[in-house]
Amino acid sequence: MRKNNVYIETYGCQMNVADTEIVLGILKKQGYEVTDKPENADVILLNTCSIRENAEQRIYGRIGNLKTLKYKNPGLVLGVLGCMAERLKKDLIDEKKVVDIVVGPDEYRSLPEYIDIAFNGDKGIGVKLSRTETYDDIEPHREDGLSAWISVMRGCDKFCTFCVVPYTRGRERSRSLQSIITELENLSLRGFKDVTLLGQNVNSYRDEHPDNEVDFADLLAAAAQVDRSMRIRFTTSHPQDLSDKLLYTIAEHPNLCNYIHLPVQSGSNRILELMNRTYTVEHYLNLIEKARKIIPGVSFSTDIISGFPTETWEDHLATIEVMKQVRYDGAYMFKYSPREGTKAFKMFDDVPEEVKSKRLQEIIDVQHQISFEKNQELIGTNEIILVEGLSKKSNNFIAGRTDTNKVVIVPVDEKIKIGDYVKVKINKATSGTLFGDYISHIEIAKEDVTVSV
Repeated sequence: MRKNNVYIETYGCQMNVADTEIVLGILKKQGYEVTDKPENADVILLNTCSIRENAEQRIYGRIGNLKTLKYKNPGLVLGVLGCMAERLKKDLIDEKKVVDIVVGPDEYRSLPEYIDIAFNGDKGIGVKLSRTETYDDIEPHREDGLSAWISVMRGCDKFCTFCVVPYTRGRERSRSLQSIITELENLSLRGFKDVTLLGQNVNSYRDEHPDNEVDFADLLAAAAQVDRSMRIRFTTSHPQDLSDKLLYTIAEHPNLCNYIHLPVQSGSNRILELMNRTYTVEHYLNLIEKARKIIPGVSFSTDIISGFPTETWEDHLATIEVMKQVRYDGAYMFKYSPREGTKAFKMFDDVPEEVKSKRLQEIIDVQHQISFEKNQELIGTNEIILVEGLSKKSNNFIAGRTDTNKVVIVPVDEKIKIGDYVKVKINKATSGTLFGDYISHIEIAKEDVTVSV
């Protein structure tokens, strides 16, 4: 009996990438083979995102494209996974009749059963949320490489008024410290060098024991000691929960990257209150100042939403002022998108689309200029990069990243291999990329913090 082939497409954030690896781990254990061609698949899965409306529209468009394969192969099972499955289960099954299974983020363990149901001609639906599911005993399916993402917690308890995550991914629950460290040890043995710890709000991580409670700073410290030659990153942080202990932990361990993604969303306290962000601009700016004192050279990126309900021109200017004060290294910038089921959806979306677009473009322009200026300041400096592979634009150059998450392009050199740490001198910069020349290799021992050239 031949094995069924599964093909999966992933949309959205790194959390969805990590979830796809969990799904493939579950299916491979049940005997499925992974294919990279949808036309060769018996099962096609779309792992979806519901954060913004255009993300959902992309999935609807893709489902329409895949109808052709269903007509050619009536036995093909088409499934929608993830946040969109949780949010739009009725529409996907009843209206888009081409969809056979709809499975939310907390029901992946049962996915093989839902696929069997679909093979037998019925619809497989599993969208219940869980207060306990973390998949900490599931071995994700990862191809060999340098970079990996580990989900350390699921869900969110913040209930920002614009966000669907608490409704599509449920409430916060954390994996055990030991399960995460074991996964890191396995990645180290396989040669991974750059690992990102993921959570909707990683600062809320808790592993509770009778004798003591392990928080996110404790997890980071333990992760850093698994392999000193492995860089550890994390995302996303919520400003309310970014502790001094966490900042000092980052400063203490050289392989904890000097990079923090800290969403501000708006520079207006009035808008932040409407968003239920639970901090003020003053608190946020104090965090930035404190972090820069504790972690020399730390870089920041952020999320910004333009055109939230009732946003005025003054609110918009306040956001630009915060950007100019903080001087982010990078930002993810979006127009407000009403999401059904959130509290903000009940607010009157009174900012006209053309005004949202104009304000967003101004925000993008400001950030582009700041990023350019900050990168210009690095010309003439030496940076240590982890070599990730050939440049996307030319095989005559290689690409790597600094621990502050900046991409660096260097001419190909036979001495440089993927996975090497090398010192480079920066000689040119754009707003998004640094360019440099190779100086020397850096050897970093796995077992200690000593760095030698």
